[in-house]
Amino acid sequence: MDETRREQAAVLALTAHARSQWHLVSRLLSKIGSASAIADGEISPDEEPELISAIDCRALPIESEEITKHAAVIEAMAAEDITLLTVLDEEYPRNLRLVYDRPPFLFVRGHLDPADVRALAVVGTRQASDEGLAQADGLARSLAERGVTVVSGLARGIDTAAHRGALAAGGRTIAVLGTGITVVYPAENAGLADEIVASGGALVSQFWPDSPPTRYRFPMRNRTMSGLALGTVVVEASHTSGARMQARVAIEHGKRVFLVEGLVTKEQWAQRYRDHAAATHVSSAEDVLGVVDRLDEPVDQLTLI
Repeated sequence: MDETRREQAAVLALTAHARSQWHLVSRLLSKIGSASAIADGEISPDEEPELISAIDCRALPIESEEITKHAAVIEAMAAEDITLLTVLDEEYPRNLRLVYDRPPFLFVRGHLDPADVRALAVVGTRQASDEGLAQADGLARSLAERGVTVVSGLARGIDTAAHRGALAAGGRTIAVLGTGITVVYPAENAGLADEIVASGGALVSQFWPDSPPTRYRFPMRNRTMSGLALGTVVVEASHTSGARMQARVAIEHGKRVFLVEGLVTKEQWAQRYRDHAAATHVSSAEDVLGVVDRLDEPVDQLTLI
């Protein structure tokens, strides 16, 4: 296999042997610059202590058969028009590369574009009210019309409305999955997933291709959604919603958080952000864009950790 494919396969193999959190693999790879060098045992744990915390060193060097197995997965996905991007690839999303908990790889169905650097996540509850659905749709339409890529999670409720609003405006939208790239959840959104890809947008997953939905994968998905965007717009979300967690994570990432006024009125958790420097209460897409347009290349102000 060629050098590029072997590097990608080595990233998958190293992730499979991760000791705990996958983002530690990303940090190690970014520091070393070569997955093959680690997989082949060329890097000593004595010289690189982060290797011990990120990878089960008992697996090193990784057998060539295992590298070949992962390369076969990449080839099988490519046959289905699904590409793999690793943190070592130049095409890895710029915004995501700059957050500390970036995933080591992404499977992508569809197309990511350099213009996606100007992206905002629009998120909220699955049990959305009619008012919330209308707000999500309207916000996403207006943002897409102004050249913003709308990022959301393909879930029922607010996410679905956000994707559909962006599509209706003829804009770009990216769905970040809480499953593997070959699994659409909920199944009722399979048609929407196809529309996103056909429109020139993308489905993105940080998990193994056939991974089913599980409780722990969705918080990981929310972190990636935050990382891909300049900020997160929360439309409607209870105190137990994943969207609430994403608001917190966005602030951890050094991103902006936009809370729709109705949310602030109804939810005590949102009221606690009233005086936070990174949080803005908004009632329209113009309010959101007024903040985004004042930011001077905000992703460049973040520190690569």
